[in-house]
Amino acid sequence: MIYITGDTHGELGRFFGPQRLPDDSLTEEDYLIVAGDFGFVFQQCGTPYHAEERAALDALEEKPYTILFVDGNHENFDRLASEFPEEDWHGGRVRRIRRNVLHLMRGYVYDIDGRRVFAMGGGYSHDKATRREDFDWWREEMPSNEEYRRATRSLAEHQNRVDLIVTHTAPDKVLFALGKAADPHEAELTGFLQWVMDTVSFDRWFFGHWHLDERLTGIFSPFTAVHCSLHPLP
Repeated sequence: MIYITGDTHGELGRFFGPQRLPDDSLTEEDYLIVAGDFGFVFQQCGTPYHAEERAALDALEEKPYTILFVDGNHENFDRLASEFPEEDWHGGRVRRIRRNVLHLMRGYVYDIDGRRVFAMGGGYSHDKATRREDFDWWREEMPSNEEYRRATRSLAEHQNRVDLIVTHTAPDKVLFALGKAADPHEAELTGFLQWVMDTVSFDRWFFGHWHLDERLTGIFSPFTAVHCSLHPLP
């Protein structure tokens, strides 16, 4: 079974708090997908916070289910690229952070629990002015041209038909429906996601980033903004 949640920002509450998944009834064939800003690979090596982060990941490794995440804008992209080699997994490429914790890389379609899942992380840090480059902000937060090309190829290989889409931010029209002003710094990504929305057939689309828990209605009913909520997909 697949479950979806939003930005965890390196906090364990979603995994051990009152709304946690029922550990005693789940296995590694159950999946919790975090829609960006996972945040458990963020701290600089050698700092006290890095040791705390390792302990948190050790705790996540004790979970019986598989934890998957698309990247958001608040991830340490240097560490993701240098510490965790890529590997093939369920039709796409991942970085394995722990035995049961995997980073779903941008632009791949995965076969997860019998569903075709398109993953496309990335987003713009609206608080960038308060952050330091290569310390708590990285240019790689936004997708590269190659990642956009990979996404287009992957979708075409699946005849532009998937079951589930998980991203960090959302298409332009969805942001407008939520009353969110599109940031020009993020326009390339939200515009690309708008192309996906207009071109690809899909059943459900979950996104984080905006710290909202809201399922849209009407023509936007396939879209759900997730933050703290947990959504089971039977």
